Amino acid sequence: MNKGEGHRKRLRDKFLTSGLSGFHDYEVIELLLTLATPRKDCKNEAKEALIRFKTFQGVIEASVSQLCEIKGIGAINVFGIKLIKAVCDRYLEKKLISKDYISNSKELFEYLFNTLRDKNRESFNVIFLDAKNNIISLKMLFEGTLTSSQVYPREVIKAALENHAAALIFAHNHPSGDPSPSKEDIAITKQLIFACKVMGITVHDHIIIGDSKYFSLADNGYINKMNQEYNEK
Repeated sequence: MNKGEGHRKRLRDKFLTSGLSGFHDYEVIELLLTLATPRKDCKNEAKEALIRFKTFQGVIEASVSQLCEIKGIGAINVFGIKLIKAVCDRYLEKKLISKDYISNSKELFEYLFNTLRDKNRESFNVIFLDAKNNIISLKMLFEGTLTSSQVYPREVIKAALENHAAALIFAHNHPSGDPSPSKEDIAITKQLIFACKVMGITVHDHIIIGDSKYFSLADNGYINKMNQEYNEK
């Protein structure tokens, strides 16, 4: 056994004994990089990835092409990083399906933070609920630029009908990290509420995800105000 193989075995044994407790972020990334290349020493690449993308989350969220810009990381050993991100997303999503979003709102926010907070483009997502407020499915419908996304009410209504949804929750991220709603966010929310009202579909909330924090339009009174404006028309 060479030095590199011994080092990787110690990391694996350490994980199997005590989980990730005591692991440095670069060591976790190193383990992921070696999943598809078990004979390659990836410590330097893991450290370089952390320097380049600044945080552990940044490395996990980086695209394949961005990761491959780091010397020593290629299309093969990037597999582990992208696999673990996809597995986490799938796990959190499956935990939510068929659950009441009100009593499981903490898990919903965990899912939204995990999937949206580190994206460098705005991603508009819809959570579809049945008449009992159980979550039917979660889908990303639109992806935009660094500052905005094109959201089309017609496509939202179409997706709601296809999923037999009685209610919706909207969620999107702000790549800037500041979850405060823009004028465009408020305007599109109003358009969506009005369009859904016509079809008998309830909008519970529009959640904006920032850097480790979020803004709920429902909690801050926007949704009730928009509903009142519709009723007064």
